Amino acid sequence: MEADYVIAGAGSAGCVLANRLTEDPSVNVILIEAGGRDYNPLIHVPAGFVKMLDHDTLTWKYRSEPDPGTNGRAIVYTRGKVIGGSSSINGLVYIRGQPEDYDHWAQLGNRGWSWDDCLPFFKAAENWEGEATEVRGKGGPLFTSKMDRSPICQTVIEAAAQIGLPYREDVNDLKPGDGEAIGWCQQTRGGHRRASAARTYLHPALKRPNLQLMTKAQVQKVVFEGKRATGVAVSRAGGPIETISARREVIISGGAIGSPHILQLSGVGDPDHLAGLGIPLVHELKGVGRNMQDHFQARVSYPVEGMATANEKSRGIPLALEIAKWMFTGKGMLSYSPSLVAASVKVLETSASPDMQITFAPGSFKDGQIGELEETPGLSAGAWQMRPQSRGYVEARSANPNDMPAINPRYLSDESDRRALLGGLRYARRMFDAPALKRYVKDESLPGRDIQTDDELLDYARRYGGTCYHASCTCMMGQHAMAVVDSQLRVHGLEGLRVIDASVMPAVTSTNTNAPTIMIAEQGARFVKAAARQRLAA
Repeated sequence: MEADYVIAGAGSAGCVLANRLTEDPSVNVILIEAGGRDYNPLIHVPAGFVKMLDHDTLTWKYRSEPDPGTNGRAIVYTRGKVIGGSSSINGLVYIRGQPEDYDHWAQLGNRGWSWDDCLPFFKAAENWEGEATEVRGKGGPLFTSKMDRSPICQTVIEAAAQIGLPYREDVNDLKPGDGEAIGWCQQTRGGHRRASAARTYLHPALKRPNLQLMTKAQVQKVVFEGKRATGVAVSRAGGPIETISARREVIISGGAIGSPHILQLSGVGDPDHLAGLGIPLVHELKGVGRNMQDHFQARVSYPVEGMATANEKSRGIPLALEIAKWMFTGKGMLSYSPSLVAASVKVLETSASPDMQITFAPGSFKDGQIGELEETPGLSAGAWQMRPQSRGYVEARSANPNDMPAINPRYLSDESDRRALLGGLRYARRMFDAPALKRYVKDESLPGRDIQTDDELLDYARRYGGTCYHASCTCMMGQHAMAVVDSQLRVHGLEGLRVIDASVMPAVTSTNTNAPTIMIAEQGARFVKAAARQRLAA
């Protein structure tokens, strides 16, 4: 089998690329996905994410390495294994991040990635439910919607005003220099259902004869002739390894875990690491799998009296009523994301812009972990540093593609991350102490008011904190010794090979990463098309 372009991974980025590249009917694309089709109904119910965090068939079942930052715990590290990738199982939150995130990328030497460069691609992707504006797009593939606004979270916004935190109606209408604010999160949702990259980008493109989708087919490695990528080796369950050839380019879109793992299995990476696994070196790039960044979150929770929350609606007859409400109106608890309200605040004196995200859910989770709700009414807030300084890694453990890679974000290994998290937890407590919330919340249940000192709060965070599922930066963009791709996402020193997904971020964005990943793929598709035009003109 062969095509002009072979894309390894049908996650958020791969679906965008498959759609945009096949807009040209003269181009043929093969899209390869290790998981299956998005038939599971949990995918399409927005609140279904709580049942898919460690799903046996819809995720890779990854675990992080035990680390001091997680008190020696090996935490669940969810990545989607289905068309749409993590956009099919995530919490649907659509927040682009601060303009300064992208200006920082450009300042690091990545030409074409400033906020002004990236904004047109955010807009091109978007089908916003409101009106088109200078910053919001209308008519793109990706449905983006306002959140159904629960009364308890409206009270959170009132509490924020009481401590001087301004309200922003549109959290994605930001200009450079905008400061602290609180606002309602937005979702990748169209009508009642999740708007995954599979639903919005891939399904329409599959009607085109020039796109072929292979599911339940795992990419083993990239195939090279010298320094040129010519295809990928693929295995399907019970079948022999086959080679899928690329006439023009191979594009790896396996995400921040999958992409460096594929490169390492292909002989691209740190020579010492690969030699230890018995993988023949094709090309030395020491940055493959390094520089891993993620947002680490710890929660505070409070019992609630006198106001409805999601907890008591999650079982029995109340749940049946919520199901009916969602089916008939598209509103209510089944339309919720894990966060309904987000506050961007500054807790470190050295920060020039907000450095801490505090998100609020209209419920409380057992042990502070997103998943099973507590039985009695509750309200919780999660605090996470927007720009962590801690750096981790993704490393192949063996030459066997079926062996899970080592994953370690090295949470809280940097002192500034620890100081920021302490500031964020204390800021969240301050909001719960504001009069608007004080009338409804009882004594803090997690971590509990007896936990007060820095050491006590950090110990609590290490024991109960976890990932925000924002893995990034493991094939970072740049021109320095640890960079993996250039500003057009071409792998340094190799031909016919790009990486296009969240792994190419040179620094993690300040908020959720799915919207930026889709933007990266939109811009990446433009680079691929431009290269094709140059070849034809030559």
